[in-house]
Amino acid sequence: MSDKIIFHQYEISPFSEKVRIIFGIKGIEWHAVDQPVIMPKPDLVCLTGGYRKIPVMQIGADIYCDSQIIVRELERRFPTTALPDGNGLGAALGFWTDREVFQANVAITFGSIGEHVDESFKKDREALSGRSFNTDEMKQAVPIMLEQMRAHLAMLESQLADGRKFLLGDKPGLTDASAYYNIWFARAANPDGGDLFDSFKAVQAWELRVRNIGHGTRHEMSTEDAIAIAKDATSTAYEQEDPHEPNGLKPGMAVQVMADDYGRDPIAGTLVSSSASQIAIRRSDDRVGEVVVHFPRAGFWVLPG
Repeated sequence: MSDKIIFHQYEISPFSEKVRIIFGIKGIEWHAVDQPVIMPKPDLVCLTGGYRKIPVMQIGADIYCDSQIIVRELERRFPTTALPDGNGLGAALGFWTDREVFQANVAITFGSIGEHVDESFKKDREALSGRSFNTDEMKQAVPIMLEQMRAHLAMLESQLADGRKFLLGDKPGLTDASAYYNIWFARAANPDGGDLFDSFKAVQAWELRVRNIGHGTRHEMSTEDAIAIAKDATSTAYEQEDPHEPNGLKPGMAVQVMADDYGRDPIAGTLVSSSASQIAIRRSDDRVGEVVVHFPRAGFWVLPG
């Protein structure tokens, strides 16, 4: 049971869709554990130590927070279906899609459907981001953000203009999954907002090809079963010191890890390993026992514990 790919998600989560497409590209069998869209998320934070964002991947007692580290770990565990752009260019372009494109997408989507957004969702996202989630202000910004989104779509259209099947060639990769989820989310959250994409014919054809990849082989799992698996398992992570670590981090040190954009809840633990790409900390919880929580380094800060 401890080697199962357990994916904590919810259906409308854009970053979950990004990873689900990666499951499809790599032909992975996985188990979906549906988590709430808003806090509280007691069956998630007991695993993560307080990290509340979705998605989170669990393999036994190893917990992977953020789609960046999830894809990196999937590449390590499934090398025979390696992505053409896995940990290099694809990861770098992910910062463009996950930040610039996604923020424009959020403003357009919620500015367009603001009257249908539940107040509890708004309050939750304000707590997550640390700033106002004002859909009236987003509505005012829609014209400007539409210009920005069209500019991003034009980049994709230009990349696809030579007739290639996917963004980097004949094989789909992380770049495709990262760009695709923004379009998927815009359509899923606002079904009436599809006019934006009508003039980008190559993008629409590519979108269909990515959608047809599917999500691999999915099974359902309860939160209770996921927690039980973590409690019964032992992490496979081992202590490893980075000789080039610029701030003197060493295994055994007490540290806190936090995202640098939003959801900046510090996650405390004992350092297990670190590198230029990842950091892993060990922590304990009464419900799950001892787990190791993994984060990417890019986009996350590591502070003394």
